[in-house]
Order: sequence, then structure tokens, then C-alpha cells
Amino acid sequence: MSPAEYVLDSAVEKRVTFNADGLVPAVVQAADTGEVLMMAWMDTHALAYTLATRQGTYYSRSRREYWIKGLTSGNVQEVTEVRLDCDGDTVLLKVNQTGGACHTGDRTCFDADVLLEAR
Repeated sequence: MSPAEYVLDSAVEKRVTFNADGLVPAVVQAADTGEVLMMAWMDTHALAYTLATRQGTYYSRSRREYWIKGLTSGNVQEVTEVRLDCDGDTVLLKVNQTGGACHTGDRTCFDADVLLEAR
């Protein structure tokens, strides 16, 4: 089944606050180190698919389609834990990442320009 065919459990759906576009931001963190790897968007189907398969699955706003992390690159995300923040408007995924999490091939998407460093 494709992600679009998965339906989110109604009890879970009631706890998640999706934006006007039906999306919720998902922060992806390495399960072993706590390093922030990437941020992506999920809709109800992507979240349902992720919960059911333990594969990081997201919704691409630019392509308007689902993408299962690693399906084409081999850089898969085995989801070990999914949490909601206190407002229910952000999802945290803890993953075992194989290869790079960033579309550039880097381990993390947050190795780019540093805007402010700790003192």
C-alpha cells in the first residue's frame, strides 16, 4: 500500500494540530546521539504510514507527493520513537539513520551556515 492509503488512528489524529494546509512539521533526531538531522512535513497519511511501518515518510510540499526516506537513495530512517510536543503542533521522530539524512548527502541538514554560536 502507498502512504496515501494509510489512515491515521482517530485518537492520534485528535492529538495532532495540523496547519491550514493539513501538515505538521516533523523534526528528525538521531536516536543514538540526539543530533538533529532534518526537518520535513507530514500529513495524516505520512504520519500513519510512519507509525505503521517505522519508516520515515514525509510529504513534499514542492513536489506534492509522499517520499519514504531512503527509498531511492538507500539512506533509510528506521523510526524508533515518535513524540508530540506539548501543543501537538510538532512531531519529533527519533531514528536510526543509514547514510546521510540530508538531500545533499550530508549526515545532517544543519551543517550549513552558523547564524549564532554559543558563547
